[in-house]
Amino acid sequence: MSRIVLGVSGGIAAYKACEVLRRLREAGHEITVVPTENALRFVGETTFSALSGRPVASDVFTDASAIPHVRLGREADLVLVVPATADLLARQAAGRADDLLTNVLLTATCPVLVCPAMHSEMWTNAATRHNVATLRERGVVVLDPASGRLAGPDSGVGRLPEPAEIVAVAQSLLDGDVATHASGRDLSGLRVVVSAGGTHEAIDPVRFIGNASSGRMGVEIARAAALRGAQVTLVAAHVDVPPPSSVDVRTVDSTADLAAAMAEAVLRADVVVMAAAPADFTPRSAASTKIKKSGDEGLSLDLVQTPDILARLTATRPQGQTIVGFAAETIADESSLAEAGIAKLVRKGADLLVVNDVSDSKVFGMPDTSVLIVDAAGVLDRVTASKAVVAHRLLDAVVRHRATAI
Repeated sequence: MSRIVLGVSGGIAAYKACEVLRRLREAGHEITVVPTENALRFVGETTFSALSGRPVASDVFTDASAIPHVRLGREADLVLVVPATADLLARQAAGRADDLLTNVLLTATCPVLVCPAMHSEMWTNAATRHNVATLRERGVVVLDPASGRLAGPDSGVGRLPEPAEIVAVAQSLLDGDVATHASGRDLSGLRVVVSAGGTHEAIDPVRFIGNASSGRMGVEIARAAALRGAQVTLVAAHVDVPPPSSVDVRTVDSTADLAAAMAEAVLRADVVVMAAAPADFTPRSAASTKIKKSGDEGLSLDLVQTPDILARLTATRPQGQTIVGFAAETIADESSLAEAGIAKLVRKGADLLVVNDVSDSKVFGMPDTSVLIVDAAGVLDRVTASKAVVAHRLLDAVVRHRATAI
């Protein structure tokens, strides 16, 4: 169980902090809510206390003998601010300590994640951009806001990301290495294209050939790359989880659709991660109407091979582009698994390849996985962890590869 301080500042999006709180508590974390005075104008103390199961800490004088303005920050495993208003960002960047929340932010020695939400003009203002840059330089992880409906009739950038995304990022930051990489922004200036999910190959208008891929791994890679500063495009086939709000999403259906979308998306990419699970075979032709049962007869399908997308990408790559492939195998022995992964990497022409054993469907749709990251010389990393952590370890390998390839 991790101890999380949930700071809430006074913006209209404060109501979403309740859903973040509920999800974190259901995940087994101990949450102490530290709202600002203005936050309590939007959501009452009773609500926060009921959802957290703990007293709300709202000022430096209550229970003063416990020194809450120092203790909360020292004891936390993560400090999360949802939402962070422009005012809160300014006070945090200036090192102010004029309420309990800013005191906690000054005394925290754990990872700090702030989730801004405000009108577009405030988010793009030079003062706010400077404050965000200052916080990132100090190691604070700032989650870029989403675009969408704002307060009133306005729409634009500045919307608080959805609670599920905030919780996903928060839980990944409980791993100290992830927090370091996310705050370091080591992919800033790079264009990253990630594919995710399984394709559907139509048999008739209502049936298809597919696979068990959930797309979770590709989505986590896209989220991790965006956190680390990259401009990310996610080419999503059929995925079971929502994509991050901070990436450009292009949806596809079949392997042919995926091949066409990737060919276009990668033209100016610095890094390509082919994490999708395209079908290897597709019907030669799909029926135009639903196929009906006919007595006790079965159904025969004439299948043809689909395009080898990874091989096509490596064959046509521009100079300096890094390409990562994935291989799902049913090989339990690690040595044999590594050999199969390296052989596929060489055959396809990729720079790096992530290989894992998917026997008994033990990783499909699961939050955790176990992988080997290989290059042509051998195994670079062995990781058994959440897919969010694996995503960052893969990006670490990408950064190292690019540093040695230059």
